[in-house]
Amino acid sequence: MEQARGIILRLTKLTETSLIVTWCVEGYGLVKAVAKGARRPKSAFTGKLDLFHSAELQWTDSQRSELGTLGEVSAVTYREGLRKYYANVVCAAYFTALVEHVMEPGHGEDGIYDLLERGLNYLDQQEAEMRALLHFERELAKLLGVWSGKGRPEVALQVAFQKLPASRQQCVDLLSR
Repeated sequence: MEQARGIILRLTKLTETSLIVTWCVEGYGLVKAVAKGARRPKSAFTGKLDLFHSAELQWTDSQRSELGTLGEVSAVTYREGLRKYYANVVCAAYFTALVEHVMEPGHGEDGIYDLLERGLNYLDQQEAEMRALLHFERELAKLLGVWSGKGRPEVALQVAFQKLPASRQQCVDLLSR
């Protein structure tokens, strides 16, 4: 059983009662785990699994696939303030989609985890701004070693990873108003 702190990036319905939870986990990178029974009304996961939450989690890796099994979850940070503004939610969704896009399972880059946590905490405390989006992209491009400091970091990310998440355009449109 593995144990670490993680941030929920994505929740995907697996069955009528279970979810696949995609995490950015400190020291482990991208982790996907099945939360068995999470969609049941009296599940032990009720109130603990939501986008952008940070939590202490335990999971078991699978020998046959990239999907582990989620054991226990103890929510640490709920980030309720992030949901005050629609633009903050869109920006947070872009941050998590971008991190999921550039990370690989089993490659724990703590700098990326820390950057995502700082970005989400910022959005939890204040209204999103274009400079926050650009700062996040710049820092991520530096951490990944794909930006030399010249040109635009989002272009460097796009070149290195073939594309950026589609949610970027919606985020830019909202923050440019």
